[in-house]
Amino acid sequence: MTEEKFIMFRNRLTKVSRHIGRQARRLQVTCYRVYDHDLPEFPFCIEIYENKLYVAEYKRHHRFTDEQYHDWIGESIQVISGVFQIDRENIFLKQRKVKGGRTDQYKKTGHQKHEFVVHENELKFIVNLSDYLDTGLFLDHRITREMVRNESADKKVLNLFCYTGSFSTYAAAGGASEVVSVDLSKTYLHWTERSMQLNGFSNSSPSGDGGKYTFIHADVLQYVETLAENYFDIVILDPPTFSNSQRMDEFLDIQRDYARLINSCLRSLKKNGVVYFSTNSMKFILDKVKIKSVSIKDITKSTTPFDF
Repeated sequence: MTEEKFIMFRNRLTKVSRHIGRQARRLQVTCYRVYDHDLPEFPFCIEIYENKLYVAEYKRHHRFTDEQYHDWIGESIQVISGVFQIDRENIFLKQRKVKGGRTDQYKKTGHQKHEFVVHENELKFIVNLSDYLDTGLFLDHRITREMVRNESADKKVLNLFCYTGSFSTYAAAGGASEVVSVDLSKTYLHWTERSMQLNGFSNSSPSGDGGKYTFIHADVLQYVETLAENYFDIVILDPPTFSNSQRMDEFLDIQRDYARLINSCLRSLKKNGVVYFSTNSMKFILDKVKIKSVSIKDITKSTTPFDF
């Protein structure tokens, strides 16, 4: 690849880092995305986690030899390091394939366990930039998490496909009377529990929170069928687009299964309750006729952060 291409990459990174960084400082956001495949020659997603960088290379077909690829990735990381003034040892590189869901999300890619704590809206979260494809904190839900906190006082909250429990932590911080977190992965349920404890939310805490926080290891497709009616005030439903984990009784296809999931959640709601449903499927189509609710509102635009 020519030197002109790397100069173009450096100039692009410099421009977006200044623009997005300025907004981040104004909003006091310390974890944010700065680049997402802006230039086709450099198919990276770059996110800042305080004083560290997460760099995901989207796997693409290229005409590089192994030696050329090694040189290209090395030069690219050098440019990234220079622009953001972050040492190479604090830059974590991952390769991502274009995939439809989170099938590989639960799979370890390393064993360095480079965990550290980051901050968002006065809360603390454990992230791991070395061992998994995803970091432990989905930055695109920043605004939605804050919405949940603002609405959670004295509410019963259910977090399905909870991942590392950031929504659960926000709900607890908002004063929820009960928070139930459900996921298929014991690893991520434990992560959720640790993150909540980090913020002082524990069933054994001095504040007497005994029994307020529940962590359930289950296949959500099956679990939603067991929900009691008229119980929860808020349900967060953020499923993968597709999952065929061997631990599931059946595979999940969100385009096929969304109505079943949402309607099961709706049955569990109290009057005036709300289900927050999210999907990252670009091809997703919601047929309102299939949803048993009198009110459906698309909040995508209003909840998309400045860095997305």
